[in-house]
Amino acid sequence: MDGEAFRRDGHRLVEWVAEYLDEVERHPVRSRARPGEVFAALPPAAPEHPEPFEQVLSDLDRIVVPGLTHWQHPSFFAYFPANSSYASILAELVTAGLGVNGFSWVTSPAATELEQVMCEWMRELLGLPGRFSFEQEGGGVIQDSASSSTLVAVVAARERAIAAGAEPSRLVAFASEEAHASVQKAMHVAGFAPGALRAIPTDPSFALDADRLRDALVVARHAGQVPFLTIATSGTTSSLAFDPLDALAELAAEHGMWLHVDAAMAGVAALCPEHRFVLDGVARVDSWATNPHKWMGAQFDCALLYVADRAALTAALSTEPAYLASAEAGRVVDYRNWQIPLGRRFRALKLWFLLRLEGAEAVRAMLRRHVAWASELASWVDADSHLELVERPRLNLVCLRHRDGPHATDALVEAANATGRALFTRTVLGGVPTLRFCVGARTTERRHVEAGFALLARLAAEGAGRRAVGARGRPGEAAPHGTGVGKIGGCERPGGVETGDQGREA
Repeated sequence: MDGEAFRRDGHRLVEWVAEYLDEVERHPVRSRARPGEVFAALPPAAPEHPEPFEQVLSDLDRIVVPGLTHWQHPSFFAYFPANSSYASILAELVTAGLGVNGFSWVTSPAATELEQVMCEWMRELLGLPGRFSFEQEGGGVIQDSASSSTLVAVVAARERAIAAGAEPSRLVAFASEEAHASVQKAMHVAGFAPGALRAIPTDPSFALDADRLRDALVVARHAGQVPFLTIATSGTTSSLAFDPLDALAELAAEHGMWLHVDAAMAGVAALCPEHRFVLDGVARVDSWATNPHKWMGAQFDCALLYVADRAALTAALSTEPAYLASAEAGRVVDYRNWQIPLGRRFRALKLWFLLRLEGAEAVRAMLRRHVAWASELASWVDADSHLELVERPRLNLVCLRHRDGPHATDALVEAANATGRALFTRTVLGGVPTLRFCVGARTTERRHVEAGFALLARLAAEGAGRRAVGARGRPGEAAPHGTGVGKIGGCERPGGVETGDQGREA
């Protein structure tokens, strides 16, 4: 492919993408492909000679698209959103065209400094305190995901504790039973044995119980262990519960722990001043992360991580081999020292294009619509004779279940997802199966939320009728889980509690 062919076929591909997004609603939300079906449809070996671009587009339509679950579908109510936007798609094209690897300032000054500015723009828009600013001792970086942000925080907290004289084998960390599964993975990758992460029970709202954490810290100290890290969640995956940051900050200060906050989905809600409660207590934390690639629409992958002490972060992650040396070292930001890998994409362009071409107010308007529709959805559930709320809605997430019990809820999730008309996620809250209805796709309109609820209400009523005549099996008998319905992440939670979570990379 030469430049002329790129121009010609590139225009056609933009048309293909635009048409796909315009017509995404005509597809079933969840792929109906069977295991191995896509694999079998592809040739066993790579071509030796060029194929026509028309054939590539044809195979996209014939093989790839039917094998997709359509995350941009307006009736995608599962997991958390992974919104795309036209502005961000254009930025991805520029990123690919430039081919920049911005691991150091010297490798492309614009990549580094634009990222610094985007972190500052977002800090101001979100209302985060000045201690996370480059003008003070903190700063921001764009990671690939909140999972990587958690891993970076674990490593930084570990190295700070060791530098202060702690014995590595005595280090222990804490998170709630509802914390994201990536917390456990981060501890494992950072070299900790499973017992080094302590799962703290939650309160009735499914938030971390600060009193139980206080007790756990006392027990750890008496056992000769060194608490070095607490990971809090502002908006858990299963229910959008918010851990009490003020109380956790007090305990972190008392025990010399690093306090990291995972606000992967809910953090961007702070763009709306009326939702700034999502930042309550953030002024005293050591690091805070949120994902613009979820609810905001900055195109995966784009995750913001802010730290109050950038020196603590870079001390843990810096590598300075001779082949990376530059005369500017020490006077500029080298983002390779803020992350695990060396190489890094020019992610800042996605935020720059999104904010310039659409504006922050358009994002706020979308967030407000979703929150309003979720509240309205909750009122419909309240009025339904077969469904009930597990919790009052938090932001854009409604957690509900069938009044007939766990087996009926499981069957409802399975039946609704099998229709292809909408997609929901099953989780477990308080040991009870729960259906998550997340209103977050950029393309969603009120009519899609209304149709999604109508689907659930109809299936719930029909299921109740079948059970009344014994057609659905014995009470308490759970329906089998099919593909696309299972746990949110399928991972063991800290402490072995299996509640699931997002493919949170999404």
